[in-house]
Amino acid sequence: MWGVFLILFLPLFALPLLVVLGASFATHWSGILPSGTTTANYQAATRGEALQALTTSLVTAVTASLLALAVGTWAALAAAGLKKRSRRVLDALFVLPVAVPSVVVGLAILVAFSQPPVLLNGTRWIVIAAHTVLVTAFAYQSVSAAITRLDPAYEQAAASLGARPATVLLRVKLPLLLPSLTAAVGLCFALSMGELSATMMLYPPDWTPLPVLIYAATDRGALFTGSAIAVVLMAATLLVLLAVSRIRTRASYR
Repeated sequence: MWGVFLILFLPLFALPLLVVLGASFATHWSGILPSGTTTANYQAATRGEALQALTTSLVTAVTASLLALAVGTWAALAAAGLKKRSRRVLDALFVLPVAVPSVVVGLAILVAFSQPPVLLNGTRWIVIAAHTVLVTAFAYQSVSAAITRLDPAYEQAAASLGARPATVLLRVKLPLLLPSLTAAVGLCFALSMGELSATMMLYPPDWTPLPVLIYAATDRGALFTGSAIAVVLMAATLLVLLAVSRIRTRASYR
């Protein structure tokens, strides 16, 4: 079993990442694998335009993830009280942005917010709006699945003791959902950090996320610098996900 797993895992998942990691330290690529060793690529990947792009990606991902979590949680809680047919309609509406190519979502947002009364084109907010739309479905689905697994006895016990619906929500339901909420925000963050297609259509010059910079670097032939920036992107994403995982573990323990 482990042998089959390694045969499938290494070529499909680990090897491409290792090649990118090797290319980030390389000086040339004349054979099957990159060769030569240098840290100059990381000097370009951790300062100036690249550092600003990393900050842009982090701010965009955190903002979009929190907005998606708020909207997705609210919608999931509301859907729990709907009839089955109405709930299916709501599920379909939230899944729609991920059922079509993200470039279509980018185009829709560009058309929708390029005219008054809501004019976001040319600002950072149109990028954040696109990321929020693209990741909200995952927050909604994650929280919806967690709500269906909740034991209603906790809510019933709190209500029988005289707790108001708002108190039951804030003191009983949301704490029980906290592990799922942290998992949802981590997934939304990771997806936002890697989003490129819709971002390419919307980003203004002063709000360039890191995936756009990676694409631009490789497009002009700076493959090794692009690889170093990609490693920085992966490292930043993993660090945030590890922090979210620790919060989730503590929430599950409580």
